[in-house]
Amino acid sequence: MKLGLLMSGQGAQQVGMGADLYASLPKYQETIDHASELLGYDVMTTIVNSEDNIKQTKYTQPAILAMSMGIYNALSDVMPEPAGALGLSLGEYSALTAAGSMTFEQGMAIIKDRGAYMQAAGDANPGKMVAVMTDDQDLVVATLEKLQATGKRVYPANFNTFNQLVIGGIEADVDEAMAALTEAGVSRMVELPVSGAFHTPLLQTAADQLADRLTDETFSAPTFAVYSNTMGQKFDDVKATLLKQITSPTYFAQALQAMVDDGVDTLIEFGPSDTLMKFAKKIVGKDIKRYCVKDLASFNEVRDMLIAAQETV
Repeated sequence: MKLGLLMSGQGAQQVGMGADLYASLPKYQETIDHASELLGYDVMTTIVNSEDNIKQTKYTQPAILAMSMGIYNALSDVMPEPAGALGLSLGEYSALTAAGSMTFEQGMAIIKDRGAYMQAAGDANPGKMVAVMTDDQDLVVATLEKLQATGKRVYPANFNTFNQLVIGGIEADVDEAMAALTEAGVSRMVELPVSGAFHTPLLQTAADQLADRLTDETFSAPTFAVYSNTMGQKFDDVKATLLKQITSPTYFAQALQAMVDDGVDTLIEFGPSDTLMKFAKKIVGKDIKRYCVKDLASFNEVRDMLIAAQETV
């Protein structure tokens, strides 16, 4: 088995996420409790069980990092050394933490501030994001470039799969882009329930604040390969890439393809949902084994799979 980790990003959150894991798994509970100590508030009460707070970027981001690492720690005794890891946006911090590029304490502290910066930027510059379903992504990019040339603020934001591209920007400009894409023959677009246009220049103030925040931070070389969805390939300069990440498109599809091309044959997603596992099916096909751990039932299933895999080696 050549194991690749997938770390959930923002948008995967849901009320009550990980509650059964917290009640049943000591290592998971220890991780969440440690996160609460670092954040200065109780993760389960303030975020996980709050319908209002779990929707807010400043709370969502640390909660997902804590949950992803809680699952990782709870499986550590039966999991082989990963061959690679990939996270979607926020999930890159989980991947880098799992690989030892940053400590859990460091990652939680940075994400607490990053989430606050991004929430403030989104509140100050409200935007809209829309998933565009088409395999002609060059058409989408070209359409947006034409609109940008006329002063419109609408941008490609997330290349999630090779036939799903999320666009974002000022609401009126995104609406104009949708009309132009419909006229060009794109028939399926889905508006996303977000308040900010993440991974676009509308988040520049958050990127500037994070640049100041990371000035004195140092990062270690990862113990296994971590793939950047900003670059679509392995991380090189961690700090520079994380600074670029906030206002740059994500290339999750390209990064996952690179990880699989390097030999990964089994994927496990850690976090509140199975979104990345579904993306993976579309990107790399059915031949790659895919699992997710989002609750106690899926945890037990994956744990049993990992134990059985060790026994057959």
